[in-house]
Amino acid sequence: MDEKRAHLTKDGIRLYEPSDFAGMHAAGRLAADILDRVAPLVFPGQTTGTIDAAVQQMVEDAGATSATIGYKGYQHATCISVNHVVCHGIPSDKKLHEGDILNIDVTVIVDGWFGDTSRMYVAGKLPRKAERLIQVTHDALFKGIEAVRPGNTFGDIGHAIQSYVESHRMSVVRDFCGHGLGRVFHAPPNVLHYGRPGTGPVLEEGMFFTIEPMVNLGRPETKVLSDDWTAVTRDKSLSAQFEHSIGVTADGFDIFTLSPAEKFHPTWG
Repeated sequence: MDEKRAHLTKDGIRLYEPSDFAGMHAAGRLAADILDRVAPLVFPGQTTGTIDAAVQQMVEDAGATSATIGYKGYQHATCISVNHVVCHGIPSDKKLHEGDILNIDVTVIVDGWFGDTSRMYVAGKLPRKAERLIQVTHDALFKGIEAVRPGNTFGDIGHAIQSYVESHRMSVVRDFCGHGLGRVFHAPPNVLHYGRPGTGPVLEEGMFFTIEPMVNLGRPETKVLSDDWTAVTRDKSLSAQFEHSIGVTADGFDIFTLSPAEKFHPTWG
């Protein structure tokens, strides 16, 4: 058996070495730092295109590479998803309005390692309904992360997220999921944000993947618009998402994309 194949589980999931965690931390920290620095750029009247251009400049200034520019023809350094856009919103010259909520998703490549993270922002004053959605989504992510340890399953992660979200009478999007990453952008496994305990692949030390629940105030169904990227809620209800990149350690988890300035939650200020 060759070395590369020896580092794959029976489910085709790559197991990385302890020395690989440092590379993921470097990539994850840059992505998180960029999202920290984006916060002052989010305000009513700002365009998502201007935010995207600023992120692209930050990536270049850091000597890193945007993983999304050129990916399947995509031409932006971010995905910016506003209000009822679930994910993959395309930056444009459209202006933000008072009370808009938005997810900004950034993936960078540093020395061959991929750092992938997203978080929520608000333009102006955060509406109460949106605040509740954002809080539940934020907390659901960490419920999922807390289920990460060797011997647990990916179904345990999904169940922790789904049960928490549904206890607050919101819904988990099923059409999109987290993914493995490392020296590639997307790899096995698919990390579902719903599921049954004890199902799915077993977590093992050295797995790297994202957890990125998308939560809707209304029903979970989505549709993709004619641009083949933008996914929206079918019932036009508000949607929120938070994303961290995670590594499985011998006794738990390591979050690669923690906010250096502790600005992961939009009410940090």
